[in-house]
This record gives sequence, C-alpha cells and structure tokens, in this order.
Amino acid sequence: MKRLSATSLLCLLALAGCTLGPDYRTPESAIPAQFQYQDGWRTMPEQPWVAQGTWWEAFGDPVLTDLIQRADQASQTLAQAEARFRAAEAQWRLARGEYSPQLDASVNGTRSGGSDTDPGNLFSGRLDISWAPDLWGRVRRQVEAERAGLAASAADIAAARLTLQVAVVQGYVRVRALDRQRDILELTMAAYDRSAELTRNQYNSGIVSRSDVIQAETQRQSLRTQLYDLQQQRAQEENALAALLGVAPVSFSIAATEDLPLLPALPAALPSVLIARRPDVVVAERGVAQANALIGVAQTAWLPDLTLSAYGALQDDTFSGLFDAPQRIWSVGPSLALTLFDGGRRRATRDIAVAQYDEQVANYRQTVLDSLRDVEDALATMQILREKAEQQDELLALAEQNESVITNRYRAGMVSFLEVATAQNLTLEARRSRLDITSQQLQAAAELAAAIGGGWDLDDPVIQRIARPEPREQGVKGDS
Repeated sequence: MKRLSATSLLCLLALAGCTLGPDYRTPESAIPAQFQYQDGWRTMPEQPWVAQGTWWEAFGDPVLTDLIQRADQASQTLAQAEARFRAAEAQWRLARGEYSPQLDASVNGTRSGGSDTDPGNLFSGRLDISWAPDLWGRVRRQVEAERAGLAASAADIAAARLTLQVAVVQGYVRVRALDRQRDILELTMAAYDRSAELTRNQYNSGIVSRSDVIQAETQRQSLRTQLYDLQQQRAQEENALAALLGVAPVSFSIAATEDLPLLPALPAALPSVLIARRPDVVVAERGVAQANALIGVAQTAWLPDLTLSAYGALQDDTFSGLFDAPQRIWSVGPSLALTLFDGGRRRATRDIAVAQYDEQVANYRQTVLDSLRDVEDALATMQILREKAEQQDELLALAEQNESVITNRYRAGMVSFLEVATAQNLTLEARRSRLDITSQQLQAAAELAAAIGGGWDLDDPVIQRIARPEPREQGVKGDS
C-alpha cells in the first residue's frame, strides 16, 4: 500500500511538471540595421543625462527640468496609469493564489422542534481543505499571462510618463518661442517708431505726402494688435502646461525670458535596437506574450481536473461542549472531473485565444513599423530643419541689408515709404521664420527622444540585453 501511494505521488509530481500550450517566442519584425536620415550628424558629447535617462536635461534649461519634475509628481494622467498597474499587480497575485490550497472554517447553530418532540439545539463546526494540483499547467499559464499583463502595465506607466515629458517640453518651447516673438515684435516696433518719426519729418518738410505718414502709422498699429495675439497665445500655452502639471491655471505662471532652451547635440548613429525600448513597443510585445499564455489556458479545458479535499466536523447540542463532542465526522479523498460534451464551447474558446494571439502579433508588428516611421520622421525633420536654418540665416542677413539700403534711399527722397514698409515687413517675417525653425528643431529633438524610448543611452544594459537575448528567450513556438 505504501509502495502504491509513493508511486501515485511520483506520477502526480510528474504530471504537475507538464505545461500545455505554446512556449513564447518574440514575433519576428522587420527592423532594419540602421536608419535612413543620419548623414552629417555631430558625435554626441558625454553628458550626465545620458546615463541617468533624464533626456530633457540636454536642453540645458533648469526651469524646464523643474517643470518636468513637478509633472512627474502631480500629473493625474500618471496617477491613472499607476492605479492600473496596482490593479494588474493584484490580478497577478490573484492568479498565483491558485497554487495554494484553500482552507475554510464554519460554525453553525440551529434550534428545531416538532409537534411530537421538544425543541432542541444543534451546534456544529466544520473545517474544509481542498487543493487542485496544477497537472496541466493551467495555473502556470494563467500566472504567465498575468505576469505579462503586469509588465505591459508597467510599460504603460513609462509610456504615459514619456508622453507627459514630451508634452511639457514642447509646451515649454512654445512658451519661450512666444516670448522671443514678443521680443522680435518689440524690436520691430522700435524700428517702426523711428520710421514713423522720419516720415513725419519728411512730411513736415514737404518731401513726402500725407499718405506716407498714414501708411507708417497703419504699420505700427498692425504690429500692436499682433502683440495682443501673442499675449493670448502665451496665456493658452501656460494654461495647457498647468493642466499637464496637475495644477489649476490660476496658481501657475512662467516668468518671461529672452532665452530659448539649447538645441541638444545628437548622436552620430542610432542602432535600430533602440526601437525595442520604446514603451509602446514593450506594451505590444507583452500583449503577445499574454495572449500566447492564454492559448495554453484554453487547451487545458480538454483534460480532467483533479481536486484533493478533506473535511472534519463536530456536532453537539451545546456550544460549550462542541469541541469535546463525541460525534466527529471526517472525509478525505480525491475527485476527478472531466467535461465530456459541451457543444463546442471549449473549441470555440481555444479558437478565440488563437485569434487574439494573431491579433496581438499583428499589433506588435504594426507598432514596430509605426515606431520606425516615427524615428525616420524625427531624423528627417532634424536634418531638413538644420539645412533650412542655414538658408534662413542667409535670407535674414539679406533682408536686414536690404532694409538698411531702402531706408537710406528713403531719407534721400529717392523712393516712397511703400518700399520701406515692404523691406521692414520682409525683415520681420525673416526673423520670425528663423525663430519658428529653431522652435521646430527643439520640438523635433523632443519627438526624437520619444521615438527612441526616452533617451540616447547606447550602453543601456536593457538595450544590450535586448540586442543579445538569453538562449531561453529564443525558444520556438510549439506545444510542450
């Protein structure tokens, strides 16, 4: 009998090591060895933010750094993502709980009687214990699925944080660009004031007509209204930043300054493996792993479930004597349950799991493609804007030179004020366009940081691990 029990135990242990369903393998995706728009970049200098992952410090603006830190601490969007992570962690612990036996206890008391019997009391106490060995790996696959979901939820937090950081950087850049736009308009207004005074003097001397004075004043008034437009836009950008930081607009403001953030230096090359560190790519990949594990859960429905249970009970007519009662009841034994016919429900459940896995694989591959597009867009934008900035600098220099020449010709009475106004407007537009290009460069740098997962640390151990996966991570998909 002992030999039989030992043999049975060994058989159960052997069965408990079996896990149904496909072993997970990261789906293949078309990731090129390098990106297209990378020629002519400077080598990125050593910076502390590279190792620390604080990519926004590359902009060299302490006010921006403070805003991002405040957003990380108070953003309600991040609070939502963190709450979802806690729920996913609880779901994972819930799945792990099925590894353990379940112990229940109950105490009951009743009073009953009849027409021919006197009323009597009956007290009982019962202790139940049950355990379902994970013979076919259903629990293991469920825990695997929940663990993948937990990792995806953690990546969701990283994605929300990165999106928040990029939004703060871009909003801050727009505020600073509006401050510089105001400076440009005020500088232009001073030039317009000088032109208006010159026109009035020319008119008083009988050199020009009244129409030149009116035109100069009209030009000045138009510029004043543009200053109000800038004020409105800046207020809206400040309010948007306040919402990102989780504070009411009434309690938030940014002091104006003449300085723009620095344009970060970019690395000479970006390995395509950086795509794998993007939070949205991680979320998609973990979604595949979760769906893969759920296929195994669905497959275990075809096999019997074994449950080991035992219970003991006591009965007595008084509660005080319950635990000394002579009436003791106990039971112990296994039960085996197998579904013989279910009208195709198990097959449908498995087909749903397989279809959801295929959907997640397609979503993962599309996410990788979208990530590659984002990186290429950011790289192309940076490269084109750099060349455009050089051309705009030449245009601005020519416009300023042309304005100086036309103004001198106007003083000499050789041209009308219309030519002066045209030259001044050309200079103003050239300055504003140059500022717009700088603003676009700064925002494109933030987009590039987001596109490659939040930083440019090429020695990141996470990147190195992804580049050289462990042998066990290269297993093929197949039933065990």
